[in-house]
Amino acid sequence: MRFHTIAATAVVGLLVGTAAAGPIGYGICQTGCAAIVVACYSAAGFTFGTVLAAAAPPAILACNSAYGTCQAACAVVLLGPTP
Repeated sequence: MRFHTIAATAVVGLLVGTAAAGPIGYGICQTGCAAIVVACYSAAGFTFGTVLAAAAPPAILACNSAYGTCQAACAVVLLGPTP
């Protein structure tokens, strides 16, 4: 379960420092976030997009939280200038 936290932190850390790409960087950032959440769900034994929120186990809730944090960090990239 620590894999998703470490991976999300690494991607967010790399992308927050490079906030000079505007919409292009935002798209790349969102793709990275999606890859992380899919890997996190897979590590927990689930498929992303198939778990009901009310029935989600703690591992999936942690994946969702990391995904939200990653997406929020992408907003910083979107607000950066477009090269």
